[in-house]
Amino acid sequence: MIFPDALPLLLAALIIEAAIGYPARLYAWIGHPVTWIGALIAALDRRLNRESAAFSRRRLAGLAALAILLCVTLVASLVLLWLCRLAGAFALLPLALLASTLLAQRSLYEHVAAVAEGLEKDGLHGGRKAVAMIVGRDPESLDEAGVARAAIESLSENFSDGIIAPAFWLGVCGLPGAALYKAINTADSMIGHKSPRHLAFGWAAARLDDLVNLPASRLTALLLIGAAALDRQADASAAWRAVRRDARRHRSPNAGWPEAAMAGALGLRLAGPRVYGAVRVEDGWMGDGRAEAKAADIRRALGLYRKSCLLLWGLAALGSVAALAG
Repeated sequence: MIFPDALPLLLAALIIEAAIGYPARLYAWIGHPVTWIGALIAALDRRLNRESAAFSRRRLAGLAALAILLCVTLVASLVLLWLCRLAGAFALLPLALLASTLLAQRSLYEHVAAVAEGLEKDGLHGGRKAVAMIVGRDPESLDEAGVARAAIESLSENFSDGIIAPAFWLGVCGLPGAALYKAINTADSMIGHKSPRHLAFGWAAARLDDLVNLPASRLTALLLIGAAALDRQADASAAWRAVRRDARRHRSPNAGWPEAAMAGALGLRLAGPRVYGAVRVEDGWMGDGRAEAKAADIRRALGLYRKSCLLLWGLAALGSVAALAG
């Protein structure tokens, strides 16, 4: 392990983020680490991504932009790490506060719960309005079942890349590891898609994001299966079968693992063909249950998510005890 105090730091950061999240007033005042990273990516995109350049040159420019982003992020995180360690025995608290900003347990729960609440209170219109905040697909193309499935799919995928992945890299490499992961993931979300402008320029970001998310996606599936074994409304064996059968059918090398686990655990069918903007994207189905999901299924998914988060906390606690004892 590169940072011997990384696991206690992870546990503290998880608890802090679940308790207070990222205060809205603080966001309004100074923004958020992801917005700072995003501003740098946008500037590099404007500066280096020349549409008149050849495909190969734009790919190299994207690689250079990614290298600059990672260097800036690494230096900033190491400076912050050094400053926090000036506090000596009390360094864990400021470090955990900083690290908690790179996790999203609380905000993910709130955004997905808002979709269930929208469906329950305002029907399809309310569900569409809430789900538009968390997915990129056209909400007007979704019926009630489509809204519910989209929310559960978003919960599954973002559990992996918004919580488990930064937690994994935080636990392995401390604050710099989580910060570097967040920079890569933000770059993928901003420039890693296959639009004409970013097909070449975002290639490196997309490929690196696939790589760094690989361990987390598998761990997320295992946590969901473990949580299903503790949940009377879920089926752990069906989750395991769905992961083994369906995970690799997903167009993403990583998203299929948590989505298949969630689908199997809840007896649903997730993913499949979807519409993004005006483009229909063909994808494999995860799970072999019913496709007619409802608001109640979102609530069940959130219950499974909470138990999975507690299992993550347990792993971090056990690792912390082992690290401190060693």
